Amino acid sequence: MDQQQHQPGQYTTSQFAQKAAVTARTLRFYDKVGLLSPSGYTQAGHRLYSDEDLGSLQQILALKFLGFSLDEIKVCLQTDPERLQETLATQKAMMREKRKQLEAVIQAIEKAETLLHDEQGNWEALVNVIQVMQMEQNKDWVNNYLTPEQQQKMAEISQKSYSPEAAQKIAAWGQNWTEQDQQRANQQWSAVYTELRRLVAEGADPTGPDAQALARQHSELIGQFTRGDADVSTGLKQWWKNHDQLPQGERPMGAYSYSSEEWAFLQQALDHYNQKQS
Repeated sequence: MDQQQHQPGQYTTSQFAQKAAVTARTLRFYDKVGLLSPSGYTQAGHRLYSDEDLGSLQQILALKFLGFSLDEIKVCLQTDPERLQETLATQKAMMREKRKQLEAVIQAIEKAETLLHDEQGNWEALVNVIQVMQMEQNKDWVNNYLTPEQQQKMAEISQKSYSPEAAQKIAAWGQNWTEQDQQRANQQWSAVYTELRRLVAEGADPTGPDAQALARQHSELIGQFTRGDADVSTGLKQWWKNHDQLPQGERPMGAYSYSSEEWAFLQQALDHYNQKQS
């Protein structure tokens, strides 16, 4: 029978688990996925861990606590400290965004509590809480398209651009906006920008058929967002004005910014199109 003899500073799985305040099952799982392998084995093949392994495990547990996935942790452990610092900074920004979302939910709950206290049976307040929670929970997919910093910058621009009434309308319209809706909108706008740049590069006529087809598509996309609301339309124009006044590196929608030549061409095409529609 193997007595699991080992040198000082080496620990069996159960001893190491107790020392690290984790379960033996966790250690076996980390070994299986290649996250933390033991330093050695007994003659019978039982795992042996070292004090150095304890340091690695503490790093794993710290990153796991911060919300990193196992794959992300594996990458962090293999990278240099500078890269890890960048990763931690990104994670911190994401956590701050999550904190903002939670604060919005808490504020909605507190508002509902106040309304229910003042007016018993106010179901409208409870419905509002549910809507806010759903909006915040459904925001996770936005991270696939915008970094937390870009999302924060867009929120700041919106606050400066839209009236409270317009902002409320946009928030209500966006409650059921899905990732599929976003993908479709991205494709449509990408087609508009690609066509605009082609026409400008070719020196096309803003009143010509291709430019007018572009103007119609642009107007329809804008209409889908504003829904014909004058207040929202005014805020949208101000939004892009405030956006384009930012330095190039700080524009969250920098990929969709117009050059002065492109903007002038589009305005001429839109003016001509609108005149024909009136």
